[in-house]
Amino acid sequence: MNQTWDTDLYQDAHAFVWQLGQDLIDLLNPQPGEHILDLGCGTGQLTAAIAARGARVQGIDADPAMVAQAQINTPHLTFSTADACTFTLAEPVDAIFSNAVLHWIPTADQVVAQVWAALKPSGRFIAEFGGKGNMGQVLTALAAGRMALGYGPSSATPWYFPSIGEYAQVLEAQGFELQFATLRDRPTPLEGDLGLVNWLTMFAKRFLCDLSPDQQETLFRQMETQLRPQLYQQGQWFADYRRIRILAVKPE
Repeated sequence: MNQTWDTDLYQDAHAFVWQLGQDLIDLLNPQPGEHILDLGCGTGQLTAAIAARGARVQGIDADPAMVAQAQINTPHLTFSTADACTFTLAEPVDAIFSNAVLHWIPTADQVVAQVWAALKPSGRFIAEFGGKGNMGQVLTALAAGRMALGYGPSSATPWYFPSIGEYAQVLEAQGFELQFATLRDRPTPLEGDLGLVNWLTMFAKRFLCDLSPDQQETLFRQMETQLRPQLYQQGQWFADYRRIRILAVKPE
C-alpha cells in the first residue's frame, strides 16, 4: 500500500484507531500460552494488550517507522517489518489478529492465503476493518470538492471496503469457515477543531499528493463547510466509519 505514516500524529490525534480496537481482543479471546500474530500492529498498543492476557504475541507491520515505534513502546515484545501479502512465520500460530489494516490492501485474496498458511489447523482469524460505505460522506465531499475547485478527479486507488458477502466469498474460497461477521456504523470522534483536516492529512494522502499546500488548504475549507451539518456535533468532528468484523476458523 502506498501510504506513509507520521507515528506521532497517529499515536496522539488518532489514538482512537487502537483504543476502539480493545474490544476486538475479547472476540480474539487469547489464552495463556497461545502464540498469536498481530497483523498490521501499528505502534503496538493492541499487541501489548494481547500479551497482557498471557499469550505469546508478535507484531508485524509494513511500515518500518510503525515497527520502530512499537519496539520503543513495548521493548519486551517482538516486532518486525513485513507485507501482509507475502509474510511468512517460522512456525504456525494459534490465531491471527488484525485491526484497522485490511481496508488498505485491495488484494484480499493474497492476504487471506498468507493468513491461512500461517495458522495451525483450528487456528482463528479475527479482524476488523473498513466495510462497505466506510467514510462515504467524507469521500463524496472529497471528490466533489476536487471537481468544484477545478482539480479534477483523483487517480488514487480506492480503499477496499467490502460487504460481508464479498469478504465471506474470499474467506470461503480459501477454505475458512466463517463463524461470525457483522457490519455496523461506528461514528468515530476526531480530536479538536482540526479533527477532519488531521484525518485527511493522516489517512487520505493519496487523494492530496497532486495538490500544493495552498490547494489542499482550500479543499479542506470547502469540505469542512459541506460536511459540518452532518459530521460536526457539539463542537466535535466525527468520521462516518462503517466497520466489518469477522471471526473465521481454519478447519482441522
